[in-house]
Amino acid sequence: MEVTNVLSVADISTALKECQAINSFNCKKFFMTCGLSKKSTEEIKKVFRAIDDDDSGFIEEEELKFFLQRFSAGARVLSDNETKSFMNTGDKDGDGKLGADEFVHLVLS
Repeated sequence: MEVTNVLSVADISTALKECQAINSFNCKKFFMTCGLSKKSTEEIKKVFRAIDDDDSGFIEEEELKFFLQRFSAGARVLSDNETKSFMNTGDKDGDGKLGADEFVHLVLS
């Protein structure tokens, strides 16, 4: 599944431009700009599955590092600080990974 099945290419492009600089990524701002925060729970879970490369049902830190590249192949990799901050913001149970429900909560909060 491609994230462009849920989000517009134009909105994704705008969101990616806002976080081109290293350490400028803010997940909440990204979700709003790309339009994900306005989508249904099911649509958000479709995007979650696109990010979950190994189909484990979780997004681990290594997958999160390449988060922006799931939206556009040419996008940059998140820095270690951005990745850790993103994980800490969404990982409510402290297990070091994001489950689908945690991801939905993060997007909609």
